[in-house]
Amino acid sequence: MMDEAARDLRRERRRGRNGEAGSESSRRPNYRSLRNPFLPQPVFSDDQVAAIHDTALRVLEELGIKVLLPEARAILARAGALVNEDNQMVRIGRDMVAAALALAPRSIQAHGGDRSRDLALELGTMTFLAGCGAPNVTDLERGRRPGTLQAFEDLIRLVQHFDVLHMLGPCIEPQDVDTRFRHYATGQAQLTLSDKVPFVFARGTPQVDDSFEMVRLARGLSEDEFRAGAYCYTVINTNSPRQLDIPMAQGIIDFAKAGQVSIITPFCLAGAMAPITVAGALTLQHAEALAGLTLAQIVRPGAPVVYGSFSSNVDMKSGAPAFGTPEHIKATLGAGQLARFTGLPWRSGGGSAANVSDAQAAHETQFALWGSVLAGSTVCIHAAGWLEGGLSVSFEKLITDIEALQTIAELCAATPGDADAIGFEAIAEVQPGGHFFSAAHTMTRYRTAFYEPLVADWSNFGNWTQAGGKTATERATGVWKRILADFQPPASAAATAGVLDEFIARRAEEGGAAPVS
Repeated sequence: MMDEAARDLRRERRRGRNGEAGSESSRRPNYRSLRNPFLPQPVFSDDQVAAIHDTALRVLEELGIKVLLPEARAILARAGALVNEDNQMVRIGRDMVAAALALAPRSIQAHGGDRSRDLALELGTMTFLAGCGAPNVTDLERGRRPGTLQAFEDLIRLVQHFDVLHMLGPCIEPQDVDTRFRHYATGQAQLTLSDKVPFVFARGTPQVDDSFEMVRLARGLSEDEFRAGAYCYTVINTNSPRQLDIPMAQGIIDFAKAGQVSIITPFCLAGAMAPITVAGALTLQHAEALAGLTLAQIVRPGAPVVYGSFSSNVDMKSGAPAFGTPEHIKATLGAGQLARFTGLPWRSGGGSAANVSDAQAAHETQFALWGSVLAGSTVCIHAAGWLEGGLSVSFEKLITDIEALQTIAELCAATPGDADAIGFEAIAEVQPGGHFFSAAHTMTRYRTAFYEPLVADWSNFGNWTQAGGKTATERATGVWKRILADFQPPASAAATAGVLDEFIARRAEEGGAAPVS
């Protein structure tokens, strides 16, 4: 009797999922705007956090940071920094840093192409991004290969499809497009296939200006309207230890002037580009992030900046980066403490060093993800699809990681605990030894009570074997292929194609814009 009732319930749920019956009651969770439900977990005492901050200020005051861009050195010098032009070293006083921290906004409103895609970037909110910046792409059918524009566009389509991925990013480098024109291709893909907040590369002012103009055209904004709000973002990476190169320094300046978001992120691998201890790596990271943040606030007081953290460790046998390690998690927890010390929204990093989408890849990514969640990260980049320490993005892994992200998102929703949810009447209805499959309490809720998996298979071994015995990674292939086959871009995004085509054609005829190195 219990098995028959369970089968009936499964059949009814399938009918609802397929839209044949009951689809009006199917589950539609909201993943677009998440607030972290967990208390941030510490790894250091308050005194230790204060000591790390103080030591970072000492690093900037006494040792300084090498700034390769003359314009950036001049800006810092005019604000009171001590600049040695012979060796390009800049020493930044703690008073300058304190003034910058006081000016930086605690909350940033980032605008998408549709108001439902707007995001509040602040302590307590939670934003996930797919893996970014990889030179290669991989999937089970075509294997590992250099990134192409087609693959970039397909990844944008997948990111657009899943609400739990909140902003766009440069998932891979489309290496089949000349670098003079690549920013047009990646910008056009983001703006015509998605209505989420787009990413802009900081690769020199000419490319940045082009990209800003594309965002303005796509969003129908005047230059003043664009500068008055945040409509795109970039990631600024320092060259640890203690160096800010020309395109990154220029990017801080360009984005600050335009009022667009800079996520200023040192990439500190303990034992390689940073001290081997977690506290030492975080001290260096904190100093470098504060230096970039200070430059942004000097350029434009109140410029939207996100405090960036991406610290992990290396394999001391090979020097290869490692992710999802205990040290990675501890560094993320510590970075969260430092971010809360400053009061700023902050970015963490997920990812995996595994070479394929396997058990290692899954557990490294999920440990890194939980580190970000328990640290109170505002923006977690590389939360889905990232492999090989950033050398490739996997279509299948993006799908299986979405399952983890949607599980986290489900935990953000309130869990009912009223009398109706407690269910005394349901308990009274079912006799000892009975079952709840057909109870009234169940029948009124079964369509929406539980999370329905994207790629996980909950069937028994016999049914799983009969269906082909596919692994989660193999099932993920079918998921991403179905999404791409059915994809339709948002109407508002697709409508921008004409105006962007005209701009790109004109700029291409003029020779495009080469990146700055």
